[in-house]
Amino acid sequence: MSATTTIPTSQRQAARELTGPRIFTPKVGRVLMWIAAAVLAVLWLLPVLWAFDTSLKPESETTVYPPTWIPSRFTAEAYSAVLAQGDVLVWFGNSVIVSTAVTVMTVLTSAWAGYAFSRLPFRGMNILYAITIAGIIVPGNVLVVPLFQEMLALRMVDTYWGIILPQVAAPVMVFILKKFFDALPKELEEAALVDGASRWRIFWQIVMPLSRPILAAVSIFTFIGAWNNFFWPFLVTSDPDLMTLPVGLANVQSSYGLRYAQIMAAAMIAAVPLVVVFIFFQRQIIRGVATAGLGGT
Repeated sequence: MSATTTIPTSQRQAARELTGPRIFTPKVGRVLMWIAAAVLAVLWLLPVLWAFDTSLKPESETTVYPPTWIPSRFTAEAYSAVLAQGDVLVWFGNSVIVSTAVTVMTVLTSAWAGYAFSRLPFRGMNILYAITIAGIIVPGNVLVVPLFQEMLALRMVDTYWGIILPQVAAPVMVFILKKFFDALPKELEEAALVDGASRWRIFWQIVMPLSRPILAAVSIFTFIGAWNNFFWPFLVTSDPDLMTLPVGLANVQSSYGLRYAQIMAAAMIAAVPLVVVFIFFQRQIIRGVATAGLGGT
């Protein structure tokens, strides 16, 4: 016979008094969460929709008062004018080159460093790790002048390498990957070591495949950050043939004056790769963030 446990009425009453009355049922709570999410989504999307709408208006209607969502006619003249400027496609290509290079190099170097801090103890490791993590605390703007002087000394100003290399150092990515590697079971690596595998082989054939979710998240966030980076590329290059898209858009704004339709059209063109990345990789982003938050479990 199976025994059933009955909670005395006095204990149930005491539990209700401690927890207090239930304000919302689970169903009502979910509805409120959806409403809050919808409000936040509208607040985030409204400026983007307004910019897209402005890019499709005739220039004469971008400054009318009161402003209107629906113009007398929708037109792609602003996009044609922006794309007619040959430099925009050059800037777009430069952004692709720089962002891709920064992403690949950041993921590789951060993974190597994170794995070394996690699995390869050496003398002075704690001090070196503390120095690395201190890079998260120090504002990036503090390092601008030393970095620029270093690029001058290395003759990397107005070069792709001058734009790329300073963006590769990513202490926060080292920290995230190190914590993820800490949570990976060591038994697989120990078994591989017994079988004669080297640390290099273990890293590529065991650790990296197990780390795909977090590597995907790190790659996507790094790509987005490199694509949107304005200050450093603006500082280190003045050659129009090497400008990235955000820097070029600033020049577009200056050259076009207050032609809002063309400015918004250029901004929409710059946003296309990020939208595509998010649409196709949103699952990897969510999974990677969740995996990092759970410590790799």
